[in-house]
Amino acid sequence: MVKIIGRDDEIAEINELYFSDMPHFLAIYGRRRVGKTFLIDEALKGRITFRHSGLSPVDEQNHKNSQKEQLKHFYLSLQLQGMKKSKCPTSWLEAFFMLEMHLQSLDNGSRQVVFLDELPWMDTPRSGFITALEAFWNGWGCHRHNFMLIVCGSATSWITDKLINNHGGLYGRLTHQIKLSPFTLNECEKFFQKRRIKLSRYDIVQSYMALGGIPYYLSCFEPGQSLAQNIDRLFFRQNSILKDEFDRLFASVFSRPDDMKKIVEILATRRSGYTQSEIAKLFGITAGGSFSAMLKALVTSDFIQPYVPFGKSKREEHYKLIDPFCLFYLKFVKGQTEIDPEFWMHNVTSQRVSSWRGFAFEEVCFSHFLQIKKALDILGVSSTQSAWAVKGDDEKEGTQIDLLINRKDNVVNLCEMKFYNEKFTVSKPYYAKLVHRQNVLSEKVPRKTVIHNVLVTTEGLTYNEYSGIFQKVVTIDDLFGK
Repeated sequence: MVKIIGRDDEIAEINELYFSDMPHFLAIYGRRRVGKTFLIDEALKGRITFRHSGLSPVDEQNHKNSQKEQLKHFYLSLQLQGMKKSKCPTSWLEAFFMLEMHLQSLDNGSRQVVFLDELPWMDTPRSGFITALEAFWNGWGCHRHNFMLIVCGSATSWITDKLINNHGGLYGRLTHQIKLSPFTLNECEKFFQKRRIKLSRYDIVQSYMALGGIPYYLSCFEPGQSLAQNIDRLFFRQNSILKDEFDRLFASVFSRPDDMKKIVEILATRRSGYTQSEIAKLFGITAGGSFSAMLKALVTSDFIQPYVPFGKSKREEHYKLIDPFCLFYLKFVKGQTEIDPEFWMHNVTSQRVSSWRGFAFEEVCFSHFLQIKKALDILGVSSTQSAWAVKGDDEKEGTQIDLLINRKDNVVNLCEMKFYNEKFTVSKPYYAKLVHRQNVLSEKVPRKTVIHNVLVTTEGLTYNEYSGIFQKVVTIDDLFGK
């Protein structure tokens, strides 16, 4: 019985491919720690003919694993899984030939599954790995009706560039692809329930603010401890579990991890992000092709997100940091020489943490945009979404809007996000602020468009003489929807 939370569509697709009578080449990719290997282990338990995982590019002694070491590791996997003792291959062409011969010796007509995990790690410089993989699939695998090749990797940009968008021998050869996304709040709640970790929805949202929906991070929670106790144990205690995760995260995925971290650290300094030229200037580099490739790799890996601010052209596209773990780590952990081992317990009600919650809740809402649309009953309406800011001057007051949903049915939803531990109350000054924002926005939208104010909050809205400013209220219960 599958013990996995969620992933129903992915499991169904994998099984459909498995039970077909055609050869398949499936790539599964997604952020490190998102559960790719676990998905295959659970979906195809007991049905994998051969499996192998590439060696990490850098070991604990900061030694780079070479082609020779990768090949030896592959050879040992073959021996461990039944191949007769031979000699260690000296090239990937030879290694894949050994795999072909091993599979043919086992072939009884039933489905054969080869699972190559952390495939990008196997592609060391000048190793000829891609050429050998092409030969393995094009010359052997794709001609065997009972063969299924599954490859997996956290280096998402490698998967997209070398497999999905390959222009060489693997062009169009990938038959299926699955991008595994982090858990939603709904799936996080089910995950915690399965592990008997008791947290309120209010605290589950806060866990999402710090860790995102990354299954591995959530699996580190201890039952019987509060959210604050778990956060301290994961980040602030001596030898904490996630102490080195930020560095590992980039070292395991990118060939230039320090440059990637620098870009992320720049983007962490402004919530609305920067344009490409602004990032390059702050980085101290020319905004050329190699820099664009780095940004693309970060986007593909779901660390950052490009967006065009409302009312701006494509030329003013911004990039913003969206990975909750990185945002939390850079704000509270990185650069701290002496960290209080109970930092979160001692600061849980501080202004610094309260301010962070407000900004982090906005990111949770952005990542659950479909749930917000469902709560507004506009799932079927085509729309675009973005933040919007107007700078003030001596004559006009500036304004900033958390989320604008620009709909094709001539409505713009002006969304305010408020993370409170009780119902939100609209005061007279706040009412005036909302009216000002609505008036500023009305000057920027077509006359046929109407503006609806939406409040996205935790417990709901206190009804008073000013609460009518909001046409709709979305609560965290709505965010926990499927």
